[in-house]
Amino acid sequence: MFVRPRPGKPYPLGATYDGAGVNFSVFSGIAHRVELCLFDGYGIEMRYELPDMTSLCWHGYFPDLLPGQKYGFRLYGPWEPPAGHHCNPSKLLLDPYARCIHGGVEWSEAVFAHYFKGPHGFRNDIDSGPYVPRCVVTDSDFDWGGEKALRTPWEMTVIYEVHVKGVTMRFPNVPEELRGTYLGLAHPAVIKHFRNMGVTAIELMPVQQFLHDMFLRERGLSNYWGYNTIGFFAPHNGYVAVSDSELAQIQEFKVMVKTLHQAGLEVILDVVYGHTAEGNHLGPVLSFKGIDNAAYYRLDDNNPFYYKDYTGTGNSLNMRQPHVLQLLMDSLRYK
Repeated sequence: MFVRPRPGKPYPLGATYDGAGVNFSVFSGIAHRVELCLFDGYGIEMRYELPDMTSLCWHGYFPDLLPGQKYGFRLYGPWEPPAGHHCNPSKLLLDPYARCIHGGVEWSEAVFAHYFKGPHGFRNDIDSGPYVPRCVVTDSDFDWGGEKALRTPWEMTVIYEVHVKGVTMRFPNVPEELRGTYLGLAHPAVIKHFRNMGVTAIELMPVQQFLHDMFLRERGLSNYWGYNTIGFFAPHNGYVAVSDSELAQIQEFKVMVKTLHQAGLEVILDVVYGHTAEGNHLGPVLSFKGIDNAAYYRLDDNNPFYYKDYTGTGNSLNMRQPHVLQLLMDSLRYK
């Protein structure tokens, strides 16, 4: 694979397919250089420098790229942990605007900023590429069939909170291959159950891409509830029925929403915008930390090596920063 990037546009952020190629843009106020990493069908990585920067957004247009293309970023910039900066090109980073994320984290020393043993603050230069998920270029086209928002009056609204996996995993009449999936939630038997209860809206517990923490995996456990987000635009890839397509989670999620709407059921998402799955100063470097840690997170005023942990999870997103606020607003508007 060889592509010659053009400057492209700073907006929209993320990977945008226009039918002839893909525009990539990522915000970083501290980067000196940003590389786009493209992966072929064999997992071989090719790196291309994004050729331009406008208003702190690094961007480039790559002709002939198609939906399904896997990618990530590597950032070159200051490595100054005492000042809250963690740029390290040995870490492959997820796009904060990724619409689709393929795979999960294979917990290894490589995905952390520092070595597990050794001098405090010594930079960990093990390549994290083999151990972290990939972003996937998507196509926004989907046949919604001209449907409109249901807008059930509040006085008529009955909300039922459900967990995608939990509500379908042992549901009678749902085929085994659909249990625990988005398509399982849209199965006629499940919809009939909702309607019989008089429900008008389904509130889904977190379905944005989340991670299973290292300490849970070491104990043979998982993060069942999903309050550990790493991708604010990507439907969680653990709830798909078709595992041989990188884009399955998007299509199946939209089919689920469309089917529920056609049955007269609104869909409400429980979202987690207060923090991310990157944890505190001992946590992994997967996306935001390596892109612009001091912009994305609230850091301790007296010692920016540490985080302000208002959430009890290790970090708190810095919503006072305009680009971070824009990220969350764009996520809320995304469909």
